[in-house]
Amino acid sequence: MPAYRYDALTESGQSSKGLIEADNPRAARAQLRAQKLVPLAVEAVASQDPAQGASRFARRAFSTTGLAVWTRQLAGLVGSGLPLERALSALADEAEAPRERELIAQLKAEVNAGATLARALAHAPREFDNVYCAVVSAGEQSGALGAVLESLADDLEERQQLRSKLVGAMAYPAIVSVISLLIVIFLMSYVVPQIATVFSSSKRALPLLTVVMLALSDFLRHWGWLMLLMLGGVFALFRLLLRGEAFRLSFDAAFLKIPLIGRLARGYNAARFAGTLAMLAAAGVPILKALQAAAETLSNAAMRADALDALVQVREGAPLGSALAGKKRFPGLLAMFARLGEQTGKMPEMLGRAARQLGSEVQRRALTAATLLEPLLIVAMGVIALLIVLSVMLPIIQLNTWVK
Repeated sequence: MPAYRYDALTESGQSSKGLIEADNPRAARAQLRAQKLVPLAVEAVASQDPAQGASRFARRAFSTTGLAVWTRQLAGLVGSGLPLERALSALADEAEAPRERELIAQLKAEVNAGATLARALAHAPREFDNVYCAVVSAGEQSGALGAVLESLADDLEERQQLRSKLVGAMAYPAIVSVISLLIVIFLMSYVVPQIATVFSSSKRALPLLTVVMLALSDFLRHWGWLMLLMLGGVFALFRLLLRGEAFRLSFDAAFLKIPLIGRLARGYNAARFAGTLAMLAAAGVPILKALQAAAETLSNAAMRADALDALVQVREGAPLGSALAGKKRFPGLLAMFARLGEQTGKMPEMLGRAARQLGSEVQRRALTAATLLEPLLIVAMGVIALLIVLSVMLPIIQLNTWVK
């Protein structure tokens, strides 16, 4: 049954907005009148075309955390034996955000029309990616949708926790760097020129450090806007080049070779790949389809190309462990656990262990890097501040010497 968004007036003249299910707009208005509401506008909640996708600037109905919570709620309702349609109705009634309520109403309308939940989810690709839809489809086919949704919620929460820890570890160094840069720009563009005017009438030569600082300050005040404009142009050109497949592949391959950041990116992508593959395998998704979906979750194009090449080898009959072992961009730990999974017949469990170990390693490296960066940034800021202070103090000391 289609869902309709309505705008109506109550008997007291107050505005009332919400969603209602009906066979057609006329039936929707009749239901509103039966509820003693005066309908002003009734429009269908349009189903999004997956080929067109959502607008780039449109807000998502679910945040990453919200999607995990909603998935766990749906898993609990379905697992308790509640029919899917009633579970979606209950979630729609409990939804607070209008976008979330409309999305769930759209899903319910498509399920009522005879579509599977996976197919209904596929009509909102901005909210539910291919991995999410593949896991749900496997759960529906196996008859264990509740258990599969529980594992999917666990995976979403673990992925969010890993991302939050990485962002938290790097947030302090990033904030200190930005604040330090702003302070240096303020000192160089305002404080140093003010001090320089004191010595402008002097005919004597200024210390070399002061001359250098004054030259840098003058350059920053006169040409800073041009530097900012050039940086913006370089950034825009770089983003444009990244749209090219060949350049993106070369850049991502080079990015993985950076000593610290590259290893973090490599470990994070490998952990995400292993975790997705383990979840799909546990849900009963065929290995080839699971590899395809897991490869699409990789943000690094070079590692995604290796995963797709491993997919080709597996399709030709090669074991998964051997296919991954030949890809040096993936950690050897992943290939080792894949071999153990093939030998023991416990592929999902082994891949899950690999994902947890890789995730823990990424967290440890990120925390170590943040711990080392904090004192280095403080020392660097202190050195820059010391140089600026010396550039101001040296002429004063020199002037006192001349007076004596």
